[in-house]
Amino acid sequence: MKRFLFMLLACLVISVAGTSTASASTFDSLYKSASSYLGVPYKYGGTTSSGFDCSGFTQAVFKNNGISIPRTTGQQYATGQAVSKSNLQAGDLVFFKTGKSGVSHVGIYIGSNNFIHASTSKGVMISSINDPYYWGSRYVGAKRVKDFSAPPKVVQKPAAPKPDPYPSRVDIAVTLSEKLGLSATGNTSIFKDISNNHPEISSIAAVAEAGIFTGNNGAFMPEGKLTRAQLAKVLVEAFGLEGRTATNFNDVPNNHWATEYIEILYHNNITTGYLNGDFGLNDYVTKGQFQKFIDRIK
Repeated sequence: MKRFLFMLLACLVISVAGTSTASASTFDSLYKSASSYLGVPYKYGGTTSSGFDCSGFTQAVFKNNGISIPRTTGQQYATGQAVSKSNLQAGDLVFFKTGKSGVSHVGIYIGSNNFIHASTSKGVMISSINDPYYWGSRYVGAKRVKDFSAPPKVVQKPAAPKPDPYPSRVDIAVTLSEKLGLSATGNTSIFKDISNNHPEISSIAAVAEAGIFTGNNGAFMPEGKLTRAQLAKVLVEAFGLEGRTATNFNDVPNNHWATEYIEILYHNNITTGYLNGDFGLNDYVTKGQFQKFIDRIK
């Protein structure tokens, strides 16, 4: 009898340990599947490794792990159990509002305030849900379609790539469109590299109609970056800034094409330059710098 009870207890211990391991490996598998797509480009309507849109990516990752979720972002937001931000668990779906109405972006929470997703500018990548320059202010909520018990070590494999410190042209277009309250007369692209189905077509069309972005040889170059000199011109023309005060920036000659725009920003207390006395004409503008410029415009 004692031998029977001992064997029964041993079986129960093995059973419990096996269940815990299976639960952990389930998220390991989900994360391994998701991270294997890092770098895959964004493709509107894409559902394969040749290109994903945001909901196509999340659906594919869950499908690879035997879990069926709906196809679109809106449908995915309508499924599962709502989860507060303070109770997020790895494996939860996290949602954002990137346009002017409704939930429009989804990713998979992987712990440590990070999520993996298919972004329009960088393809599949890892970002912070609290990114102060973009995602933090656009967070909408989360849904749990399966309760994963994820070990913390999982989010360390592979090492998350460093977030891009520079806003893309499409990021700047979206921010300016929202800040200025711009609306396009029609969501039709005038740029050869932007389809009418692009998720940010309304913002891109709006800034194009306003003359803020004119493109280069017919291309918008959504993933491109702006130099500080280029951004000075964009901000002055977008917000109709006036006034002009000469500066003493070391790297801004009087005959440079951007000098007037930089002096207008300086006059309006929007820029003070670097501590070394340079403006940084040809430096790419960072997300932090762009946000400071926007915050200083009244």
